[in-house]
Amino acid sequence: MLSPRSILSFGLMLLGGNAVFGQPSSTGSAQIYPHKPVRLVTTEPGGGSDFVARLIAQGLSASFGQQVIVDNRPGGVVPGETTAKAPPDGYTMLLSGGIVWLLPSMRTKVPWDPIRDFLPVTIATTAPTILVVQSSIAANNVKELIALLRSRPGELNYSSAGAAGASHLAAELFKSMTGVNIVWVPYKGNGPALNALLSGEVQLTFAPSGLVLSHVKAGKLRALGVTSAQPSALAPELPTIAASGVPGYESQSTLGIFVPARTPTAVVNRLNQEIVKVLHDASARQKLLNAGVEAVGSTPAQLATMVKSEMIRMGNVIKNAGIRAD
Repeated sequence: MLSPRSILSFGLMLLGGNAVFGQPSSTGSAQIYPHKPVRLVTTEPGGGSDFVARLIAQGLSASFGQQVIVDNRPGGVVPGETTAKAPPDGYTMLLSGGIVWLLPSMRTKVPWDPIRDFLPVTIATTAPTILVVQSSIAANNVKELIALLRSRPGELNYSSAGAAGASHLAAELFKSMTGVNIVWVPYKGNGPALNALLSGEVQLTFAPSGLVLSHVKAGKLRALGVTSAQPSALAPELPTIAASGVPGYESQSTLGIFVPARTPTAVVNRLNQEIVKVLHDASARQKLLNAGVEAVGSTPAQLATMVKSEMIRMGNVIKNAGIRAD
């Protein structure tokens, strides 16, 4: 039989263990995470990141037993600034694309530092673009297109949805790696950029798969390759540009989840575990594919490595192309 002293020591050990594992102690000094609603900051309602944010928020709300609220902010600077200035307690997350790590390459003053002010949680999704040309263009594959463009420098145009978006950066990377001279014509959105291609105002573009594949099937456009490093489930019949004559080419729209710097490691790891679980759910993956993106779910270290690599790789493309967002 345990002595009174042994029983007291065992009880004190249990109290200490409860504090360590974040369980409520008899004094109420520790609380389970999360013990209140969590917000997931992203851009305006209705866009691709908003859809991904709401799918993740729904899954997390179920697993956390706390509401995860999507906090839509005007695109560009505001979502990142909001998150960078939030308390580092795990109750504010950011879902954002390359604006977080590439804006410093395009703007003199940015209210955050991608490395200093954020901690990575996971790569949420990726989405390649498709290189498409008018059906009248005499090129049936990437190599033939490169040869055509080199034979007619500065004569052919490409469209994109404004500056510094996925289509613009994909084209500028293509130009830098192949040495071709094609003229950029920006439009206000993916729809107008596609219409410009269909009407003959431009000869090629890099566009989201969901926007162009129906036109490819109808014979109005010709798809030559996908911009991901590996074949994409969004367009499994297409070769990669990297395997079609431009080794090493890769350009994708990536969404990552971040938290403010100094957020406790245990909280980051819990968020990573739960978000990856949501992203790896078969139903969620299919919903994302239907929306034109591929679920990933990575470690924090993999997102950190990607950010640092892209800041250098695409930062050089942005600098050489003179892309500005001031």
